[in-house]
Amino acid sequence: MEFQKWLTPGLRVKRWLVLLGLGITLLALGLAYSLVDLYRTLTVPEFVYYLTLQFVPRSGRAALFALLGSACVVGGVIGLNRSLLSAAARAASGTPIVDALHRRRTERGPRVVAIGGGTGLSTLLRGLKVYTSNLTAIVTVADDGGSSGQLRRQLGVPPPGDFRQCIAALAEAEPLMTQLLEYRFQEGASLGGHAFGNLLLVAMQRITGSFEEGLRESSRVLNVRGRILPATLMDVTLSAELVNAEVIHGESALPHGGAAIERVFLAPAAPPAYPEALDAIHDADLVVIGPGSLYTSVLPNLLVPELTEALRTTGALRVYVTNVASQPGETDGYTLKDYLAALQRHVGELPFDYVLVNSHLVALPVAWGVTQVGPEAAAEGYGVPVVAVDVLDLSRPTRHDPRQLAERLLALYQHSRPPRFARRNGNGRLAV
Repeated sequence: MEFQKWLTPGLRVKRWLVLLGLGITLLALGLAYSLVDLYRTLTVPEFVYYLTLQFVPRSGRAALFALLGSACVVGGVIGLNRSLLSAAARAASGTPIVDALHRRRTERGPRVVAIGGGTGLSTLLRGLKVYTSNLTAIVTVADDGGSSGQLRRQLGVPPPGDFRQCIAALAEAEPLMTQLLEYRFQEGASLGGHAFGNLLLVAMQRITGSFEEGLRESSRVLNVRGRILPATLMDVTLSAELVNAEVIHGESALPHGGAAIERVFLAPAAPPAYPEALDAIHDADLVVIGPGSLYTSVLPNLLVPELTEALRTTGALRVYVTNVASQPGETDGYTLKDYLAALQRHVGELPFDYVLVNSHLVALPVAWGVTQVGPEAAAEGYGVPVVAVDVLDLSRPTRHDPRQLAERLLALYQHSRPPRFARRNGNGRLAV
């Protein structure tokens, strides 16, 4: 087992443990001499006499401190053994000891559900997995472009692209696994343009008999930290009505409609939600909606009525994360108020407790054709508090920094924990 390498002669662990023990003993002796000196020379109030148990014989005090010290040592050794043995068991199965210890710590993290799709969702998951492994990603199935669209049309499978990105974000061996899953074949009439991860998910579906089971098995094989679930298993088409009354069909066509988007809708309307996704929302401590493309990643999930209703009734803290910058062809020139207005047009009263927006605004090149989304006082008029924090990735100023975003969200969760939020019953729903 890997942890045994720590004890090999070449590492000389014993001598350093002896040195550490000697150092602690000398520090304790130094502290004891200082306390004795204070005891003999310092005049203190009378209550200190009782506080320091001076009415107890010195032998009794020594026995009491020895007993307390022994109890601390025994408790510490037992806890350390439990942690190391648990990590060692995972190391025996192939998980590096450091990763095993980290996973044990993150397993005690809050239950977080992330809803969205595309790059925004995978960015969020990369940050959150550092702090908790109790993660569930709920992913849109409206994608119909590129490799995902081809596989969807030719083989009748749910679009695998967004699921692939989530797996790459949550896989333990992320750097190499990301390269593998995101690798696109360039040659060949049949393989050209396809991502390896998309083909893997389709193959897993064929082997296991269903997309959801193939997704589950792929996550297990790739050692994914958390769960990845579809918003619905129904074959849906995302369409948009533009401000000029034109209607266009297909998620990939929305950014190229030639006019601003007024509203989007699914066909068939009101598809049933995936049951595990509903359970995850009801059982969550924190639900994060976004970041991601407003009309093609966020709203397709909220247009599944059961998912939006679950958001309204869950006892979790619900946070909507706005994009750092507008998206060409989809949200050109949008401000925070525009994002909230669009959400309200589609779902009515906003099912969020907070809106989180980036506060670190920088000048973007005009050639990029995008504008940053910052905090606005007018956005408070939608009945949801706006939290403005620095979550900008300075190396890519149109995206969030994964680590900062996760830290700000978890800090908001810690600040807003119960009793502010209602207690849930055994089914995860709000107790009446």
